[in-house]
Amino acid sequence: MKKIIGVSLSVATLLFMGCSGKKYFEPEKTYKAASAISGHKGKSVYLTRDGVTFDTQTYISKKGAGIVTLGTGQHYLSESSAYVLAANGQGALTLISKRSKKVIKTISFDAPVISAGMKNGKIVYLLQDNTFGIYKLSTGKKLIENKSEDAFAVDARIASPLFVDNLAVIPTLDGKLLIVDMQNPENAKVIYVSSKTNLNNIIYLSRMGNTLVAATPNRLMIIGNAEGEFSEGISEVSIANKAIYLFTKSGEVIKFSPQLKELARKKFKFAHFSVATAFGNHVYAMDQKGSLIVLNSALTKYRIYDVGDVNDFAFISGHKIYKDNEVVSLDKLGR
Repeated sequence: MKKIIGVSLSVATLLFMGCSGKKYFEPEKTYKAASAISGHKGKSVYLTRDGVTFDTQTYISKKGAGIVTLGTGQHYLSESSAYVLAANGQGALTLISKRSKKVIKTISFDAPVISAGMKNGKIVYLLQDNTFGIYKLSTGKKLIENKSEDAFAVDARIASPLFVDNLAVIPTLDGKLLIVDMQNPENAKVIYVSSKTNLNNIIYLSRMGNTLVAATPNRLMIIGNAEGEFSEGISEVSIANKAIYLFTKSGEVIKFSPQLKELARKKFKFAHFSVATAFGNHVYAMDQKGSLIVLNSALTKYRIYDVGDVNDFAFISGHKIYKDNEVVSLDKLGR
């Protein structure tokens, strides 16, 4: 099993991926997807919300294939317009220039960096021990650093910080959002998304107009012009065409309005979604056993493709699903 993070990984991964004794989704009819499947090289060694790193020191991000080569022992975390942020298991955070492909700076922390983002020369980071902070690149100093509550078991899909104008929204491992003014970071607003004891970290964080959409494995919350919540086991969240699509651990796909009003719901009995997304006029949800469900945006029609079991990892980048040593091009699937 690949190394992701060092906080009760075995528990979190087993719960997320499914364990023996569970019943599995068995569709009555599936379609072939060979024309949409191609291959890729490299064995995954580190998986995050924003990227997958391979043993070839290459990576794939949400934007596609990586444009720099990582150093030995490093894994991809995130990127800004100018830099790629990479980390290792010893607490080093490295900035690599996209233009020169060279290391610009390496910063040492007291624990491994598991989430980070960068804007206007400031790095917002979260450490494995749930310490968060802001580091100013020009001065080489921390503007703020504090430790949140301990988290003993986490879901590996740790969300990255989000920037909204001069604000940094920092997702923590204990189910909170910290909203910090980057010009005056001493006073942070705290929003509790969920208060579960374990597996309570923020796994999804995005912006929909003036509304924040955040989720832990147990709860979805919207904050802003509209406010609301949905409490149920959550596998994935996606936003498309002014709608929120939620994929539950019980095999349901639910469409919500921006105000979190339920618009449609479709259940696939015993489905355990590995990855899911929505774009254009379609919604995509891939079951762990290899059934790729393609629905229309209203969730009234669907077609299921057999793309093979997920044995190693699954990750969505753009309109492609990377899984094990294959790539599924979603926009090449027949409708």
